[in-house]
Amino acid sequence: MSDPLVECVPNFSEGRNRAVVEAIVAAMAVDGVSLLDYSLDPDHNRSVVTIVGPPAAVVESAVRGAGKAAELIDLTSQQGVHPRIGAADVIPFVPVRDISLEQCVLFARQAGAALWSRHGIPVYFYEAAAARPDRALLEDVRRGQFEGLRDAVRREVARRPDVGGPELHPTAGASAVGARRFLIAYNLYLNTSDVAKARAIAREVRASGGGLTGVKAMGVLAHGEAQISMNITDFRQTPVSQVYAAVRDKAARFGVEPVRGELIGLIPLAAAEQESEWLRLFHEFDPEEKILERKLQSPKAWPETKSSNPGLR
Repeated sequence: MSDPLVECVPNFSEGRNRAVVEAIVAAMAVDGVSLLDYSLDPDHNRSVVTIVGPPAAVVESAVRGAGKAAELIDLTSQQGVHPRIGAADVIPFVPVRDISLEQCVLFARQAGAALWSRHGIPVYFYEAAAARPDRALLEDVRRGQFEGLRDAVRREVARRPDVGGPELHPTAGASAVGARRFLIAYNLYLNTSDVAKARAIAREVRASGGGLTGVKAMGVLAHGEAQISMNITDFRQTPVSQVYAAVRDKAARFGVEPVRGELIGLIPLAAAEQESEWLRLFHEFDPEEKILERKLQSPKAWPETKSSNPGLR
Protein backbone atom coordinates (compact mmCIF):
# COMPACT_ATOMS: atom_id res chain seq x y z
CA MET A 1 0.00 0.00 0.00
CA SER A 2 1.29 3.47 -0.88
CA ASP A 3 2.02 5.92 1.89
CA PRO A 4 -0.01 9.15 2.20
CA LEU A 5 1.58 12.11 0.44
CA VAL A 6 1.12 15.85 0.89
CA GLU A 7 2.58 18.58 -1.29
CA CYS A 8 3.76 21.96 -0.06
CA VAL A 9 4.56 24.89 -2.38
CA PRO A 10 6.25 27.65 -0.35
CA ASN A 11 6.76 30.98 -2.12
CA PHE A 12 9.75 33.01 -0.92
CA SER A 13 10.28 36.73 -1.52
CA GLU A 14 13.64 36.38 -3.26
CA GLY A 15 14.11 35.64 -6.94
CA ARG A 16 17.38 37.37 -7.84
CA ASN A 17 20.03 35.95 -5.55
CA ARG A 18 20.39 32.26 -6.37
CA ALA A 19 22.72 31.64 -3.45
CA VAL A 20 20.07 32.86 -1.01
CA VAL A 21 17.34 30.75 -2.61
CA GLU A 22 19.50 27.63 -2.69
CA ALA A 23 20.42 28.12 0.97
CA ILE A 24 16.71 28.24 1.81
CA VAL A 25 15.98 25.15 -0.26
CA ALA A 26 18.95 23.29 1.21
CA ALA A 27 17.62 24.02 4.71
CA MET A 28 14.41 22.22 3.74
CA ALA A 29 16.12 18.83 3.25
CA VAL A 30 14.35 16.43 5.62
CA ASP A 31 14.39 12.64 5.49
CA GLY A 32 11.44 11.37 3.47
CA VAL A 33 10.78 14.67 1.69
CA SER A 34 11.36 14.91 -2.07
CA LEU A 35 12.29 18.15 -3.83
CA LEU A 36 10.27 18.26 -7.05
CA ASP A 37 10.99 21.76 -8.31
CA TYR A 38 12.25 25.24 -7.51
CA SER A 39 12.45 28.30 -9.73
CA LEU A 40 13.47 31.96 -9.48
CA ASP A 41 11.75 34.93 -11.12
CA PRO A 42 13.85 38.12 -10.96
CA ASP A 43 11.07 40.50 -12.08
CA HIS A 44 8.58 39.17 -9.54
CA ASN A 45 11.56 38.80 -7.14
CA ARG A 46 10.08 35.54 -5.98
CA SER A 47 10.96 31.87 -5.86
CA VAL A 48 8.59 28.91 -5.76
CA VAL A 49 9.56 25.56 -4.26
CA THR A 50 7.61 22.29 -4.58
CA ILE A 51 8.15 19.49 -2.07
CA VAL A 52 6.22 16.29 -1.38
CA GLY A 53 6.33 13.58 1.25
CA PRO A 54 4.73 12.26 4.44
CA PRO A 55 2.81 14.98 6.31
CA ALA A 56 4.98 15.36 9.42
CA ALA A 57 8.18 15.52 7.38
CA VAL A 58 6.72 18.03 4.91
CA VAL A 59 5.54 20.29 7.76
CA GLU A 60 9.03 20.19 9.26
CA SER A 61 10.64 20.93 5.89
CA ALA A 62 8.40 23.95 5.29
CA VAL A 63 9.04 25.35 8.77
CA ARG A 64 12.82 25.01 8.34
CA GLY A 65 12.66 26.77 4.98
CA ALA A 66 10.65 29.64 6.42
CA GLY A 67 13.10 29.98 9.29
CA LYS A 68 16.05 30.18 6.90
CA ALA A 69 14.18 32.71 4.76
CA ALA A 70 13.65 34.88 7.84
CA GLU A 71 17.42 34.85 8.38
CA LEU A 72 18.34 35.74 4.80
CA ILE A 73 15.57 37.98 3.41
CA ASP A 74 14.99 41.55 4.58
CA LEU A 75 11.65 42.84 3.33
CA THR A 76 12.54 46.42 4.23
CA SER A 77 14.90 46.44 1.24
CA GLN A 78 13.16 43.87 -1.00
CA GLN A 79 11.23 44.99 -4.08
CA GLY A 80 9.47 43.18 -6.91
CA VAL A 81 6.27 43.29 -8.91
CA HIS A 82 4.62 40.47 -6.94
CA PRO A 83 2.63 41.34 -3.78
CA ARG A 84 4.11 39.92 -0.56
CA ILE A 85 3.76 40.12 3.21
CA GLY A 86 6.58 37.83 4.25
CA ALA A 87 10.01 36.45 3.51
CA ALA A 88 8.23 33.09 3.41
CA ASP A 89 5.20 34.70 1.84
CA VAL A 90 2.77 31.81 1.36
CA ILE A 91 2.98 28.19 2.52
CA PRO A 92 0.13 26.08 1.13
CA PHE A 93 -0.42 22.39 1.85
CA VAL A 94 -2.02 20.34 -0.93
CA PRO A 95 -3.40 16.79 -0.76
CA VAL A 96 -1.71 14.42 -3.22
CA ARG A 97 -2.45 10.82 -2.19
CA ASP A 98 -4.59 9.33 0.60
CA ILE A 99 -4.80 12.75 2.26
CA SER A 100 -7.91 14.93 2.55
CA LEU A 101 -8.11 18.69 2.32
CA GLU A 102 -9.38 18.69 5.91
CA GLN A 103 -6.21 16.92 7.02
CA CYS A 104 -4.15 19.55 5.19
CA VAL A 105 -5.88 22.18 7.31
CA LEU A 106 -4.46 20.46 10.39
CA PHE A 107 -0.98 20.39 8.83
CA ALA A 108 -1.26 24.11 8.08
CA ARG A 109 -2.22 24.81 11.69
CA GLN A 110 0.73 22.75 12.94
CA ALA A 111 3.11 24.62 10.65
CA GLY A 112 1.70 27.97 11.71
CA ALA A 113 2.20 27.22 15.40
CA ALA A 114 5.79 26.11 14.75
CA LEU A 115 6.61 29.21 12.68
CA TRP A 116 5.72 31.42 15.63
CA SER A 117 7.16 29.29 18.45
CA ARG A 118 10.47 28.51 16.72
CA HIS A 119 11.12 31.51 14.50
CA GLY A 120 8.95 34.36 15.77
CA ILE A 121 7.09 34.63 12.45
CA PRO A 122 3.41 35.54 12.87
CA VAL A 123 0.92 33.66 10.72
CA TYR A 124 -2.32 34.28 8.84
CA PHE A 125 -4.33 31.22 7.83
CA TYR A 126 -6.00 31.33 4.40
CA GLU A 127 -8.05 29.27 1.91
CA ALA A 128 -9.42 26.10 3.52
CA ALA A 129 -7.33 26.72 6.65
CA ALA A 130 -8.76 30.21 7.21
CA ALA A 131 -9.78 30.82 10.83
CA ARG A 132 -12.01 33.71 9.73
CA PRO A 133 -14.16 34.06 6.59
CA ASP A 134 -12.58 37.40 5.68
CA ARG A 135 -9.20 35.67 5.38
CA ALA A 136 -10.15 32.88 3.00
CA LEU A 137 -8.86 34.84 -0.01
CA LEU A 138 -5.11 35.36 -0.09
CA GLU A 139 -5.48 38.78 -1.71
CA ASP A 140 -7.48 39.96 1.32
CA VAL A 141 -4.81 38.72 3.72
CA ARG A 142 -2.10 40.43 1.65
CA ARG A 143 -3.91 43.75 1.28
CA GLY A 144 -1.40 46.56 1.69
CA GLN A 145 1.55 44.18 1.36
CA PHE A 146 4.29 44.05 3.99
CA GLU A 147 4.53 47.80 4.44
CA GLY A 148 0.78 48.42 4.68
CA LEU A 149 0.12 45.41 6.90
CA ARG A 150 3.03 46.32 9.19
CA ASP A 151 1.33 49.67 9.86
CA ALA A 152 -2.22 48.31 9.93
CA VAL A 153 -1.60 45.78 12.73
CA ARG A 154 -0.57 48.63 15.00
CA ARG A 155 -3.86 50.45 14.43
CA GLU A 156 -6.46 47.79 13.67
CA VAL A 157 -7.12 44.73 15.81
CA ALA A 158 -8.93 43.15 12.85
CA ARG A 159 -5.72 43.02 10.81
CA ARG A 160 -3.61 41.28 13.43
CA PRO A 161 -2.26 37.76 12.79
CA ASP A 162 -4.07 34.54 13.70
CA VAL A 163 -0.93 33.23 15.43
CA GLY A 164 1.70 35.39 17.10
CA GLY A 165 2.20 39.09 16.83
CA PRO A 166 0.44 41.41 17.24
CA GLU A 167 3.24 43.11 15.26
CA LEU A 168 4.96 41.58 12.25
CA HIS A 169 8.52 40.31 12.30
CA PRO A 170 10.58 43.47 11.63
CA THR A 171 12.34 42.08 8.53
CA ALA A 172 10.58 38.81 7.69
CA GLY A 173 7.00 40.08 7.97
CA ALA A 174 4.38 37.35 8.29
CA SER A 175 3.51 34.12 6.51
CA ALA A 176 0.17 33.14 4.99
CA VAL A 177 -0.23 29.42 5.66
CA GLY A 178 -3.05 27.54 4.01
CA ALA A 179 -4.59 24.38 2.63
CA ARG A 180 -5.89 24.16 -0.93
CA ARG A 181 -6.31 22.00 -4.00
CA PHE A 182 -3.83 22.06 -6.90
CA LEU A 183 -3.18 25.54 -8.25
CA ILE A 184 -1.69 26.31 -11.65
CA ALA A 185 0.52 29.40 -11.84
CA TYR A 186 0.37 30.46 -15.49
CA ASN A 187 1.88 33.53 -17.12
CA LEU A 188 1.23 34.83 -20.62
CA TYR A 189 3.47 37.39 -22.32
CA LEU A 190 1.99 39.80 -24.87
CA ASN A 191 3.68 41.24 -27.95
CA THR A 192 3.80 44.68 -26.33
CA SER A 193 5.50 46.49 -23.48
CA ASP A 194 2.30 48.42 -22.71
CA VAL A 195 1.49 47.12 -19.23
CA ALA A 196 -1.78 49.07 -19.17
CA LYS A 197 -3.16 46.67 -21.77
CA ALA A 198 -2.10 43.67 -19.69
CA ARG A 199 -3.78 45.16 -16.62
CA ALA A 200 -7.00 45.81 -18.53
CA ILE A 201 -7.08 42.23 -19.84
CA ALA A 202 -6.33 40.85 -16.37
CA ARG A 203 -9.25 42.82 -14.89
CA GLU A 204 -11.62 41.23 -17.40
CA VAL A 205 -10.27 37.69 -17.01
CA ARG A 206 -10.13 37.37 -13.22
CA ALA A 207 -13.08 36.08 -11.24
CA SER A 208 -13.27 39.15 -9.00
CA GLY A 209 -13.93 41.26 -12.10
CA GLY A 210 -16.72 39.02 -13.37
CA GLY A 211 -14.41 36.88 -15.49
CA LEU A 212 -13.53 33.20 -15.21
CA THR A 213 -14.32 31.12 -12.15
CA GLY A 214 -11.31 30.45 -9.95
CA VAL A 215 -8.94 32.68 -11.92
CA LYS A 216 -6.79 35.35 -10.30
CA ALA A 217 -4.89 37.65 -12.64
CA MET A 218 -2.76 40.77 -12.65
CA GLY A 219 -0.92 42.66 -15.38
CA VAL A 220 2.76 43.40 -14.81
CA LEU A 221 5.91 44.32 -16.73
CA ALA A 222 8.34 41.40 -16.75
CA HIS A 223 11.54 41.06 -18.80
CA GLY A 224 10.50 44.28 -20.57
CA GLU A 225 7.27 42.66 -21.80
CA ALA A 226 3.67 43.05 -20.69
CA GLN A 227 2.74 39.92 -18.77
CA ILE A 228 -0.56 38.58 -17.47
CA SER A 229 0.28 36.63 -14.32
CA MET A 230 -2.47 34.20 -13.33
CA ASN A 231 -3.38 31.60 -10.74
CA ILE A 232 -5.94 28.99 -11.79
CA THR A 233 -7.39 27.56 -8.59
CA ASP A 234 -9.65 24.88 -10.12
CA PHE A 235 -8.38 23.62 -13.47
CA ARG A 236 -11.19 21.04 -13.70
CA GLN A 237 -13.84 23.73 -13.63
CA THR A 238 -11.82 26.24 -15.64
CA PRO A 239 -9.23 24.44 -17.83
CA VAL A 240 -6.07 26.24 -18.87
CA SER A 241 -7.26 26.15 -22.50
CA GLN A 242 -10.32 28.20 -21.52
CA VAL A 243 -8.15 30.74 -19.69
CA TYR A 244 -5.79 31.02 -22.64
CA ALA A 245 -8.67 31.49 -25.10
CA ALA A 246 -10.19 34.24 -22.95
CA VAL A 247 -6.88 36.12 -22.77
CA ARG A 248 -6.27 35.68 -26.49
CA ASP A 249 -9.73 36.96 -27.43
CA LYS A 250 -9.63 39.93 -25.07
CA ALA A 251 -6.08 40.79 -26.16
CA ALA A 252 -7.24 40.95 -29.79
CA ARG A 253 -9.55 43.81 -28.86
CA PHE A 254 -6.47 45.76 -27.77
CA GLY A 255 -4.56 44.91 -30.94
CA VAL A 256 -2.13 42.56 -29.18
CA GLU A 257 -1.72 38.82 -28.76
CA PRO A 258 -0.10 36.31 -26.40
CA VAL A 259 3.23 35.15 -27.80
CA ARG A 260 4.79 33.11 -25.00
CA GLY A 261 3.58 31.05 -22.08
CA GLU A 262 5.21 30.18 -18.78
CA LEU A 263 4.36 27.77 -15.98
CA ILE A 264 5.65 28.41 -12.47
CA GLY A 265 6.06 25.14 -10.64
CA LEU A 266 4.35 21.94 -11.69
CA ILE A 267 0.97 20.94 -13.11
CA PRO A 268 -1.01 17.72 -12.65
CA LEU A 269 -1.12 15.38 -15.62
CA ALA A 270 -4.88 15.91 -15.92
CA ALA A 271 -4.32 19.63 -16.57
CA ALA A 272 -1.83 19.13 -19.41
CA GLU A 273 -4.19 19.19 -22.37
CA GLN A 274 -2.22 17.52 -25.14
CA GLU A 275 -1.99 19.32 -28.51
CA SER A 276 -3.69 22.39 -27.07
CA GLU A 277 -2.85 25.86 -28.35
CA TRP A 278 -1.69 27.06 -24.94
CA LEU A 279 0.88 24.28 -24.66
CA ARG A 280 2.34 25.14 -28.06
CA LEU A 281 3.17 28.66 -26.81
CA PHE A 282 5.86 27.29 -24.51
CA HIS A 283 9.29 27.55 -26.03
CA GLU A 284 10.20 24.44 -24.10
CA PHE A 285 7.78 22.13 -22.31
CA ASP A 286 9.41 19.05 -20.89
CA PRO A 287 6.75 16.75 -19.38
CA GLU A 288 9.42 15.04 -17.30
CA GLU A 289 10.18 18.35 -15.59
CA LYS A 290 6.77 20.06 -15.47
CA ILE A 291 4.20 17.32 -14.77
CA LEU A 292 3.74 16.44 -11.10
CA GLU A 293 3.26 12.71 -11.57
CA ARG A 294 6.47 12.45 -13.60
CA LYS A 295 8.49 14.42 -11.03
CA LEU A 296 7.28 12.13 -8.25
CA GLN A 297 9.26 9.40 -10.01
CA SER A 298 12.41 11.52 -10.49
CA PRO A 299 12.79 14.25 -7.84
CA LYS A 300 15.62 16.77 -7.88
CA ALA A 301 18.73 16.59 -5.76
CA TRP A 302 18.77 18.98 -2.84
CA PRO A 303 21.15 21.88 -3.46
CA GLU A 304 24.33 22.09 -1.45
CA THR A 305 24.95 25.32 0.41
CA LYS A 306 28.24 26.81 -0.79
CA SER A 307 28.47 29.31 2.03
CA SER A 308 27.11 29.68 5.52
CA ASN A 309 26.33 33.32 4.69
CA PRO A 310 25.19 33.66 1.08
CA GLY A 311 24.37 37.30 1.68
CA LEU A 312 21.64 39.57 0.45
CA ARG A 313 21.37 41.50 -2.76
